[in-house]
Amino acid sequence: MQPLIPNRLARRLLIHHQALSDPPHRAQTLPELQAVIERLGYVQVDSIAIVERAHHQILFARNKTYKQKQLHQLIERERTLFEHWTHDASVIPVSFFPYWKHRFIREQERLDQRRAAQFGSAFNETVNAVLKRIRDHGPVMARDFEARDKPSTGWWDWHPSKAALEYLWRTGALQITRREGFQKVYDLTERVIPAAYRAQTVDHDAFVDWACTAALARLGFGTRGQIAAFFQLLKPAEVEEWVAANRARLEEVRIESADGSKPRTAYAFPATLAELDTVPEPPTRVRILSPFDPLLRDRGRAERIFDFHYRIEVFVPEAQRKYGYYVFPVLRGDTIVGRIDMKADRPNDLMSVRRFWPEKGVRISKALTVALEAEIERLRRFTGVSRTDYARDWLAPDWLAPS
Repeated sequence: MQPLIPNRLARRLLIHHQALSDPPHRAQTLPELQAVIERLGYVQVDSIAIVERAHHQILFARNKTYKQKQLHQLIERERTLFEHWTHDASVIPVSFFPYWKHRFIREQERLDQRRAAQFGSAFNETVNAVLKRIRDHGPVMARDFEARDKPSTGWWDWHPSKAALEYLWRTGALQITRREGFQKVYDLTERVIPAAYRAQTVDHDAFVDWACTAALARLGFGTRGQIAAFFQLLKPAEVEEWVAANRARLEEVRIESADGSKPRTAYAFPATLAELDTVPEPPTRVRILSPFDPLLRDRGRAERIFDFHYRIEVFVPEAQRKYGYYVFPVLRGDTIVGRIDMKADRPNDLMSVRRFWPEKGVRISKALTVALEAEIERLRRFTGVSRTDYARDWLAPDWLAPS
């Protein structure tokens, strides 16, 4: 009989594996920040800064002493992180770079077919010209090349030089050395990635084993599909073969759902199951999470484990939105207690708090209100705005809100 992981333990295990059980106020050194990112596997990068950019908010949720400049130091000075693709653009430990070489090869095979159809043989000349310019004159941004007259409908509709930059980055010849105003600054890989990692190679079997092992260790428990989706480095068939070949290393478990529906079967390492008796209880404090927080990246999994249905409504017409343009999940202890609509209004130097919606069964108590306001104030200070403005009835649940 497959062992059953009760829902409460499953929640705490996920929170622990996502570094959200760590002491949130303990001063954090650069090596400790690096260790957190390695533990997570990657941190998604996003340009939207409704409160703060996703990568900064993700790290701040785990440690309130985190400062934005620390991540820049690790990427741009220490060179212990690099920026590339997982399921989306992310910062990744540079020790993973040898495994990403397999992604570069696959991307080149995929993109070569598309570029031939879009640009024809002339694209090779553009690629070589872009590489020569960077080699001879140093890092560049896409805006250093001429722009197209018509609006872009995707990166294959960009000016050929801009498309060449993206192609060279995705296939490993270029790396992002830094960002300026969130614009990528590209340089040759040999100027960005330390030589030891550039020189290291791993064969296909070692690559697949690492990708599956690293994913499952960070997931805590996962299905074949979740293992494949974690880094998005592997094909489903490769994960299937890995699971079949590693049955002796894996335990099949059943994960109890928050809503009492049929438990879902997943895989876990025995070492993970051994943690269940000692998995720490997360801090009871409130944390306002980025919509891109790794705890919630898999929306279906989050719904099964936390009974929390969440979608970003950025692309939903305003009249059809249930909550708001960009609302933030709110975690308290091991429970997602609601979502909040708030914004760092930098031109007016304030944090604008519009509305908090509690989840079903969550009571807006005095203790919750105080804890939520304390987290809002922490975020206000983190973003650098001077004051907080609360909308009238911002705490009223739907069934108490005035008509």
